[in-house]
Amino acid sequence: MADNLSDTLKKLKITAVDRTDDSLEGCLDCLLQALAQNNMETSEKIQGSGILQLFASLLVPQSSCTAKVANVIAEIAKNEFMRIPCVDAGLISPLVQLLNSKDQEVLLQTGRALGNICYDSHEGRSAVDQAGGAQIVIDHLRSLCSKTDPANEKLLTVFCGMLMNYSNENDSLQAQLINMGVIPTLVKLLGIHCQNAALTEMCLVAFGNLAELESSKEQFASTNIAEELVKLFKKQIDHDKREMVFEVLAPLAENDAIKLQLVEAGLVECLLEIVQQKVDSDKEEDIAELKTASDLMVLLLLGDESMQKLFEGGKGNVFQRVLSWIPSNNHQLQLAGALAIANFARNDGNCIHMVDNGIVEKLMDLLDRHVEDGNVTVQHAALSALRNLAIPVINKAKMLSAGVTEAVLNFLKSEMPPVQFKLLGTLRMLIDAQEAAEQLGKNVKLVERLVEWCEAKDHAGVMGESNRLLSALIRHSKSKDVIKTIVQSGGIKHLVTMATSEHVIMQNEALVALALIAALELGTAEKDLESAKLVQILHTLLADERSAPEIKYNSMVLICALMGSESLHKEVQDLAFLDVVSKLRSHENKSVAQQASLTEQRLAVES
Repeated sequence: MADNLSDTLKKLKITAVDRTDDSLEGCLDCLLQALAQNNMETSEKIQGSGILQLFASLLVPQSSCTAKVANVIAEIAKNEFMRIPCVDAGLISPLVQLLNSKDQEVLLQTGRALGNICYDSHEGRSAVDQAGGAQIVIDHLRSLCSKTDPANEKLLTVFCGMLMNYSNENDSLQAQLINMGVIPTLVKLLGIHCQNAALTEMCLVAFGNLAELESSKEQFASTNIAEELVKLFKKQIDHDKREMVFEVLAPLAENDAIKLQLVEAGLVECLLEIVQQKVDSDKEEDIAELKTASDLMVLLLLGDESMQKLFEGGKGNVFQRVLSWIPSNNHQLQLAGALAIANFARNDGNCIHMVDNGIVEKLMDLLDRHVEDGNVTVQHAALSALRNLAIPVINKAKMLSAGVTEAVLNFLKSEMPPVQFKLLGTLRMLIDAQEAAEQLGKNVKLVERLVEWCEAKDHAGVMGESNRLLSALIRHSKSKDVIKTIVQSGGIKHLVTMATSEHVIMQNEALVALALIAALELGTAEKDLESAKLVQILHTLLADERSAPEIKYNSMVLICALMGSESLHKEVQDLAFLDVVSKLRSHENKSVAQQASLTEQRLAVES
């Protein structure tokens, strides 16, 4: 065989120059046979013989051997080490020229050759890009799209594969294909050829690649991709095939317009069916599919329109089915159920309806099942749902009387920042009422934990929420006992630091809380306010032109409140506040200007 191959390669060199098609065909057949028996070894010999350069001259449209030459190139380019030599031998340009051929076999072998050269090869892709190969292939896909004979479907499959290899994991080439309008063409292909497994699979892989690009989503949304994918999904019995469709659905469903299209095309019913079929199975692939289906369900609910359509005033079949997931014994379904409720709870109407219909008790039962060594993701999801439900004012009292604060406080010992963050957010949403704020503000364990979390520098979210909850407990309770508890737990310094936050809303909340402390319990807090350097900070806030008007206003209110303390009063005098405050009398904001006049009078009297 080795001798035969060497002879063939020698003969091919002579024949390539003479262009005698009969003997050329014999040589090519011999090469193809050798490649079929041992592709790698034969390819190495071809490369070593220097014959690759001759192939470029053999790729001519009028020769009867052209398809076989392209086939040989397609076969050798299956080897990674042969792709760059194919580019260096100048084969790309003549191959791209052959894409204009009318001969179906030539087109098929040329598509294979280019596809294999492009596979995982930057050089191959770049050469095809420069030769303009992609546009010609897309034009072929458009013109051949409607023909359903087997030979044509085979050619379409090869062309789709070539484009996939050309653009895989390459954002700029994917963007190029999108600009050339490949998406509507591929969607049309999928619709017409959905009976052809190989072509369908190729379209799905191409969609999966392109759907990762943000710029593709608008183009997808303007086609009937949702309808076609749902139709295809319903037909799949095989797990692997369904998984392929899932891999396209997930990135597409990140787009709100496509979410709605998928809901309207009936995807949700398919997902619910899968959940029902797989919920009791302990097979690994069924567990994975249950997770994928329920995750996708939650993703569809992130769109406002798709969510509202599925809520159907709280009477919808989908909403009811999701509710039934929460008491289930399956952690994945509990998680998806709680996340779905959090997504349904994105407007006041839905929140009020759900609280009135007993959802809070279901979520509290779920949390109760996860207190000891619980599932962190389920804890986080259930707390997210409760936090969202607590936003409408009318729900707060109902949730407090249902015992939500007690259920949430069970997780104070959690060491997981995501759970801590949601716990804090839920409590902050619930304590608008004075009574609730007072009750929680006197809870020493809670306040001590908040003070500890105020120092969680690795978790900015937890730190910020702890500060905000401390401030809220004072602002809503207006209680001396709450202030004393916070002073004794070492919380004052954190409120003072919060006044320097980069977020105006947090600065403001801190200043209002500090003003209440100064008005109600100045004697108790005096030392802590002093050591936290509150007076210096207020001076900086007032002198800084970038401070928001409400920050300047509340800083001056606080200065006046601090005058009742001898030591703090002295600090105010030492820092020459009068100069800063008098400048603010001409501030463009009327409230600031008025407060500056009042503060100036107070400072002048007290000096």
